[in-house]
Amino acid sequence: MRRLIIITVLAGTLAGCASTSVIPDFAAKPYVPFNREDAVAIALREWRLFGSLTDQSPEPAQKLERTPGLWERVGEYWWLGLGGRSREARWTGKHDETGRVFPAADDERYAWSAAFISYVMRIAGAGDRFPYAPNHAAYVNAAATGRSPILRAYASESYAAKPGDLLCFGRDWAAGLRFSDLPTSDAFWPGHCAFVVARQAGTLDAVGGNDSDAVTMDHVTIGSNGKLESADGQEWPIVIEVRYDAETDPDPGAP
Repeated sequence: MRRLIIITVLAGTLAGCASTSVIPDFAAKPYVPFNREDAVAIALREWRLFGSLTDQSPEPAQKLERTPGLWERVGEYWWLGLGGRSREARWTGKHDETGRVFPAADDERYAWSAAFISYVMRIAGAGDRFPYAPNHAAYVNAAATGRSPILRAYASESYAAKPGDLLCFGRDWAAGLRFSDLPTSDAFWPGHCAFVVARQAGTLDAVGGNDSDAVTMDHVTIGSNGKLESADGQEWPIVIEVRYDAETDPDPGAP
């Protein structure tokens, strides 16, 4: 009887472990309303971790995504951003799903910019309202069709992006992608998106992952109306408004 009780308790413990989410409670519940201030702060924290690079910085002498401490961080973007699901969730900045180190020349096959966006949204508390995916097309198309209650897509010349929103473009064979092409018939197209983290007169600062093999800040020109000007509008043709539950993290000391 004692052996049966031990086995039963052990089986229940293992079953409980198997059902435990990989997402921390503070993000899964979440502890505070999903808010713009936290999302921006998370993106900026990761940018500082990679050395505060900008689009004006010299090209790093080595691929930062493969260096000690940072390849693991990229692995956390994959794992937490995708919720521990799919083979991509097991990638790092230099390993495939089996733990094999892939050649640096193959890193485009393991592009992690969408994993970075998914990570920030997940940790900021977007919950199941964001389409977490290994590619940008999943949530850009969702924003264009209203399939996500918190995302709306616009042409960059028609909407003034705010901190916490996303700027996006297609790359490689999707380089000509425009807002008018959305939603696309392809479930996948290569692209890049970045979080707007600041807006001042004439400029947006946007932070994205896998930009020069790091988390990097781009400076994007805007007009007096806050919208992207024609040249930058062509470079970032799509803006995604993120509809947060609150503008800022509530003050815990408030009554």
